[in-house]
Amino acid sequence: MWRIGFIGVVLVAITLFGFSLVNVSNGTNVGARSVLEAPQTRNENFERAINAREWQFPQDFGAHPTFQTEWWYYTGNLTAETGERFGFQFTVFRRAMTPDEAQGNSEWRDNQLYLAHFTVSDINGEAFYHDQRFARGGAELAGATSTPRYRVWLEDWQIMGLDDDARQTQISAENEDVALNLFLEQVKPPALQGDNGLSPKSAVEGNASYYYSLSRLLTTGTLRIQDETYTVNGLTWKDHEFSTSALGEKAQGWDWFGLIFDNNTELMIGQIRLTDGNKETAFGGMMVFEDGSTRYLPAESFTIMPTDTWTSPHTGAVYPSGWQVSIRHEDITLDFIVTPLMQDQELYDSNISYWEGAVSISGDVTGVGYAELTGYIDSMQGRF
Repeated sequence: MWRIGFIGVVLVAITLFGFSLVNVSNGTNVGARSVLEAPQTRNENFERAINAREWQFPQDFGAHPTFQTEWWYYTGNLTAETGERFGFQFTVFRRAMTPDEAQGNSEWRDNQLYLAHFTVSDINGEAFYHDQRFARGGAELAGATSTPRYRVWLEDWQIMGLDDDARQTQISAENEDVALNLFLEQVKPPALQGDNGLSPKSAVEGNASYYYSLSRLLTTGTLRIQDETYTVNGLTWKDHEFSTSALGEKAQGWDWFGLIFDNNTELMIGQIRLTDGNKETAFGGMMVFEDGSTRYLPAESFTIMPTDTWTSPHTGAVYPSGWQVSIRHEDITLDFIVTPLMQDQELYDSNISYWEGAVSISGDVTGVGYAELTGYIDSMQGRF
C-alpha cells in the first residue's frame, strides 16, 4: 500500500546530517528523534500520479526517479518441510531528494536515498525478527533498475530477476539472526490497482500513486533462524508503488490487507482512517481472479470490522487483532475472518511504530496473507 510515510523523514535526515546517522550493518540505530523529525523536502518539480498510465513490463519493474517516493514490497507465508510456519517481509524504499540528477564527478554524489526493511515471523517459535538498513544510491551501495535485468538492492540485500522478463526472481537478505534465500515465480500478470494502476488516496488531484501487484508468486528456498536452516515453500505477494504525494491531510492511518486464497484468487483490501473517525472513500480494493483478470472494489462495497484487540508491550499501542470482512459487489459476495498468525509483529524501533504481520483466513474463503496497520500510536498526517 503506502508503505509507511516515515521513510521521507528518515531519509531527509540522512541527507541533512550525513552518513554519521547511517547504520548499514545489523541494527536499526539512526540517531536522535529530533533529527528524524527534520522537515520534508520540496516536491513541486517532481512528477505526480494524475492520469492513467501506459504500463510497460518488465521496464516498470524498475525505478521511476521522476517521482519522489517509490517502494518494492514483498510479503510471504512459508511452510518448512518439517511443518514449521513463517512469515516474511522484505521491502526496499527509494526517496529522491531532488528531481534532477546529482551533479559532479564523485561516485558518492547521488540524490537517491534507500531504506530496506526485513522481517521474519517465526510462528511456531513465537519470535519476531526485524532489521533495517539505509544507504545513498552512490557507489553502487543501493539502487533499482530494469536494465539489463530487474534488480533492486541495498548492499547485499537484494531482489534480482533471473530471466529477461523477471518472471523468475530471487530475494536474498540476512543478518546474524535470520536469513532468506527465496526463489519466486510469477504465475499471473500484474494486477493494476485503482484505475488502470492509478490508485487515488483522497479526492485531491495528485494525492495518488501508480500501483500494481503481483498477487501470487510461487515461492521456494531456504530460511535460516539462528543456527537452524529450513527448506521452505509458500506464496508471496508483491506491491510496487511510486508517487510524489499520496495521503490526504486528514489521514490518521490505514489498515491494508494482501490476501491469497486457496481457490487461486487474491484480494487487496484496505481502508484509510481519517482523524474525524470516518473512512476515506476514494480508496477501494481489488479482486484478482483465477485467470488473472481483476475487478475494482469501491470503498462502499466492503466492510472491515475488528473482532479483537492487542496491546503492544513495546509501545502501548492498541491494535485491532482479527477482522470480520464482508464484500458485496455485483456478483461477489464474501464473508470471512482474518486472524493474525502471531500477535506480536510490531515494528517499534523507528520514528513511527506500526504493525505488519502474517495472517490466516477462514470462512467463505481460506488462505493466508499479510496485514499492515498504521496510525494507532502516531498519526500519518503530513508524513506522506
